[in-house]
Amino acid sequence: MQPLISVENVEKLIDEVLVDISAWRKDMIHYIKDENPELNTAIIELSQKTGLDPKALATGAYVTYKLLENETEKEDDFPLVEE
Repeated sequence: MQPLISVENVEKLIDEVLVDISAWRKDMIHYIKDENPELNTAIIELSQKTGLDPKALATGAYVTYKLLENETEKEDDFPLVEE
C-alpha cells in the first residue's frame, strides 16, 4: 500500500519545483537514472509512444515519485510499535 500524501508534502514540493521547473526536472532526470533507471525508461518510452509532451510527462512522473519517496522516508522515521 502506498503512503498517503500530506498537504504539507505537496505544498513544500510544489514550492521547490516552481522556483525553477526546468532545473528541477533536469536534476530529477539524473536522480531517477541513478535511483530507478527502469522508471526513467518507462517515462521516455511512454512519451515516445503517445506523443505527449515529454517534459510535462516527466515532470508529473518525477513529482509523483518525489511525493511518494518523501512520505515513505517520513514513515521510516517513525518505526512501528509492536504490541
